[in-house]
Amino acid sequence: MPGRRNTKSDECLSGMIRIIHLLIWFNVYFPFFPEKLLVLTVATQETDGYLRFMQSANYFNYTVKVLGMGEEWRGGDVGRSIGGGQKVRLLKEAMEALTDQEDLVVLSVDSYDLIFAGGPEEILRKFQEANHKVLFAAEGLIWPDKRLQEKYPSVRSGKRFLNSGGVIGYAPYVNKIVEQWNLHENDDDQLFYTKIYLDTFQRVSIGPVWLSWLECGANVSTHDEVLLKFGTKSARVRNTIYDTLPVVIHGNANTKMYLNYLGNYIPNTWNYERGCGVCDHNMVDLSQLKEYPTVMVGVFIEQPTPFLSEFFQRLVTLDYPKDKLNVFVHNNEVYHERHIQKFWEESKDVFNSFKVVGPEENLSQGQARNMGMGLCRKDPGCDFYLSMDSDVMLTNRQTLKILIEQNRKIIGPLVTRHGKLWSNFWGALSLDGYYARSEDYIDIVQSKRVGVWNIPYMAHIYLIKGEVLRNQLKERNHFVLEKLDPDMALCRHARELTNHREKDSPNPETFHMLRVPKGMFMYITNRREFGRIISTANFNTSHYNSDLWQIFENPVDWKEKYIHPNYTRIFTENYLEEPCPDVFWFPVFTERACDELVEEMEHYGSWSGGNHEDKRITGGYETVPTDDIHMKQIGYDKEWLHFIREFISPVTLKVFSGYYTKVCNDPTTVTSTIILHQLLYYINYYITSIILHQLLYYIIYYITSSIILQHLLYYYIYYITTSIILLHLLYYIIYYITSSIILHQLFYYIIYYITSTIILHHLLYYIIYYITSSIILHQLFYYINYSIT
Repeated sequence: MPGRRNTKSDECLSGMIRIIHLLIWFNVYFPFFPEKLLVLTVATQETDGYLRFMQSANYFNYTVKVLGMGEEWRGGDVGRSIGGGQKVRLLKEAMEALTDQEDLVVLSVDSYDLIFAGGPEEILRKFQEANHKVLFAAEGLIWPDKRLQEKYPSVRSGKRFLNSGGVIGYAPYVNKIVEQWNLHENDDDQLFYTKIYLDTFQRVSIGPVWLSWLECGANVSTHDEVLLKFGTKSARVRNTIYDTLPVVIHGNANTKMYLNYLGNYIPNTWNYERGCGVCDHNMVDLSQLKEYPTVMVGVFIEQPTPFLSEFFQRLVTLDYPKDKLNVFVHNNEVYHERHIQKFWEESKDVFNSFKVVGPEENLSQGQARNMGMGLCRKDPGCDFYLSMDSDVMLTNRQTLKILIEQNRKIIGPLVTRHGKLWSNFWGALSLDGYYARSEDYIDIVQSKRVGVWNIPYMAHIYLIKGEVLRNQLKERNHFVLEKLDPDMALCRHARELTNHREKDSPNPETFHMLRVPKGMFMYITNRREFGRIISTANFNTSHYNSDLWQIFENPVDWKEKYIHPNYTRIFTENYLEEPCPDVFWFPVFTERACDELVEEMEHYGSWSGGNHEDKRITGGYETVPTDDIHMKQIGYDKEWLHFIREFISPVTLKVFSGYYTKVCNDPTTVTSTIILHQLLYYINYYITSIILHQLLYYIIYYITSSIILQHLLYYYIYYITTSIILLHLLYYIIYYITSSIILHQLFYYIIYYITSTIILHHLLYYIIYYITSSIILHQLFYYINYSIT
């Protein structure tokens, strides 16, 4: 009937609309892609970069097919010149079997310098939104033929030039491109793709081909292009120029090391909530091995180094089977020959082998380090090579085990200089290859971020696998390169796998891999506290026991060597004795400290002779002569005064509360802080005493009814408290103002006798006055008292 509504039809229509809305909502938040995604990558060796790529791919459950694994690389040196045609040939062969799969999306990417930051669903959604059949990655620099620049179409946003490191498209259309390849293995892949892209006819016949990598990925050309964005459970890279979250991160040109930095966090490597997510991957449990690996330990003493005996002692006490340790020592300093001799005599039978090369060999640092590394390289039974500089103090006896179990090709423990940000690694490099501070450097040094970190440079101490020395680092000269320091030369060789003989290598693949910055990753771990780096800058070797003078430069090591281990118990357990009143006996020095002080004095030898005449002191006369040597004579006066301030003064304050040791290099120098502290203390004391004696006065006044007793107690309290306050206050003012002991003692006694006499005289006067009623008797007693006092 007209005007009548069909209720059932309306209900069906409403239900269908709700279902459509639900499907739309579900597709937005849980998108359904009929297309499948297959990742194709070329890798001829399982490098560290490849393993990182696969780790990120597996994390997001990508389907990856690796092309060319195990093949000889004949694609040229793409790090320095044209090449890469072998990659196109391998891709062409793989696409022949996929060309009929119209619903298959193929993503072809490099693997050595690329990381996934998102999953396959995200990259498929972004590819669909682009609405093209094939997308190539884009970059800001044209390569390899700059003459083609004018042929590139202009772009409103994004980068203009093609990059062959990334291409995504439907399988049939990708196949139409790569099937045209008919060039040589070492021809340039990027030039091949560029010519197809710039050919308008080709673009029309193949289908829509476009340069756009903004949403799918990021070719990082400079450090400023991207930054890390930390979430609660993961980290993500944001493209700051285009405000996107790329799914694929490709390190381009000089930013490959920056990619290593990003790889420390994405996709699941480290975040604030969970910490390190991959530190325990592929670890080795030494307890499960039949026998421990054999380690060659290279020790390098290249400059005068304090606490060398303690360094050797820590080496001996490492928790590792000594029959599995072979020790090589290079000593470049004549000063340390007696230390080496002593260590050799004590430890020559402790280790499996012991070799020393002294200064008479006249080896440079680079030559010596090449020699030590070569000993492990030439020994098939050498599983690891541990290089240690003599300025490294390992406080963790498990260090070697921890490094081996971490199972990295090159890894070092984090060691820092006490109280400073100086450490044994750099988090980044400048453009000229020297130090640059990374964003996370301070947090890593201060252990605010804990993990295993991929870094571009390390020194002082590191562990290298023996198989790495016999393969990737098989050449003999890795520590000598241009004008670089030995450690910088090694790290550059490791990063770029460069040496001077690779050009003659019969294996082009090896040459390619060793020339481009896709080499070995170097790691630093701060998962444990391992030790510290001591300072060698101001080490004066003119003394017999020069370590004694390191109280300023290396206070921690000085304290460990010379201060008795029970010293701290003085404050925690009251660990001291009092054999007679106000005389205390407590431990301060170790036996080693006492022996070295005696040795130092005996070595100096110029004793005073015990005469009254002594030109060393002011006035030239010694009242109580002794046969002695002053600390100033051996140049130890500043160090000795610092020792008193740091270790004796706290004990003095503990046993004589309120008394502060005055120690200063110049007798006329006064510490202003101590003066202010004392003055404020006695002013406060003076104020509180007035309050106290007033309070007592009123208590006495109301308790006692006798006026005589009341006044007597009042004046007694008043004069005692105020006089004592005045006495002490003036005493301490004089003490700190005057540098002459005689003068301040004189003033002290003058004040003491003046105030004490006044107190006594007034006290007796008031006693006599209130007790006696006879004025005559009272006056008589007054004058007797006055005369006596």
